[in-house]
Amino acid sequence: MIVTDVAELDKKRCKIFIDGEFAFVLYKGELREYGIKADTEVSLHNYEEIMGVLLPKRAKLRAMNLLQKKDYTEKQLRDKLHEGLYPSDIVDDAITYVKSYRYLDDERFARDYITYHMEMRSRSRIIQDLTGKGISKDVILPIIEELYEQANEASDTDIEQEQIAKLLEKKHYSDDMEYKEKQKIMGFLLRRGYSMDSIRKAMNQYD
Repeated sequence: MIVTDVAELDKKRCKIFIDGEFAFVLYKGELREYGIKADTEVSLHNYEEIMGVLLPKRAKLRAMNLLQKKDYTEKQLRDKLHEGLYPSDIVDDAITYVKSYRYLDDERFARDYITYHMEMRSRSRIIQDLTGKGISKDVILPIIEELYEQANEASDTDIEQEQIAKLLEKKHYSDDMEYKEKQKIMGFLLRRGYSMDSIRKAMNQYD
């Protein structure tokens, strides 16, 4: 295995290319430690230690540090690790590691997100937000059904109808409004993710 290039990534790190292909990123001190130089051969022992020990440990620590600062979905965390130019198999290993300790849990992320936002955002907007963060609808839908059912039973009202009613009040909605004004308000609510049926129902019940 020949080191064909050592390209500076920043003041501390370099990108290492082996046999013409990008291989990994090392700190400059590690270049000296492992004897990595352009146009030289990297020993199998050093390569295996870098790929099997050094980088997996670093990726796991990076994943843990990211999760200490805030919650991530699996996709978000994968993207962050890939941004760090870790090889895909090492990213997979780091993800498996943090999931094994339940530091990374898409179901928990979805439950917390829905619970926090369900009084302010429409159901479809929340689903859109979560799918945009890389969480599968197969994970989202059972949780959102459960939480909305519990909330509606607890308050004996429909959460989305309450939200729409508050927005209608904010927009000074009145049944006496001109058609164009009503259309503008309906467009506003549709953009918020509420269905036409829910909007019409709320308008008909609005006093």
